[in-house]
Amino acid sequence: MDKIYWHQVIFMKLRIRDLREDRDLKQKALADYLLCDQSLYSKYERGERPLPLELADRLADYFGTSVDYLLGRTDEKAPYPPSKRK
Repeated sequence: MDKIYWHQVIFMKLRIRDLREDRDLKQKALADYLLCDQSLYSKYERGERPLPLELADRLADYFGTSVDYLLGRTDEKAPYPPSKRK
């Protein structure tokens, strides 16, 4: 796998775990929100499975951030203003 991909997986797993823990949520709660099993969600947090873009988008909306933040492409937690979305 290419280096950029693994960099994104590492950031994603750390960021989704940290965002979840900051809100004192259990993995099961987010798994239910994403309509998946807790064991699958756990694999996303451990970086054992790549998080599908659709689920990353749903998590970004849930946490009020951007997918770019989840991927480590920015350190800005705030989502993009609607006028800049395309």
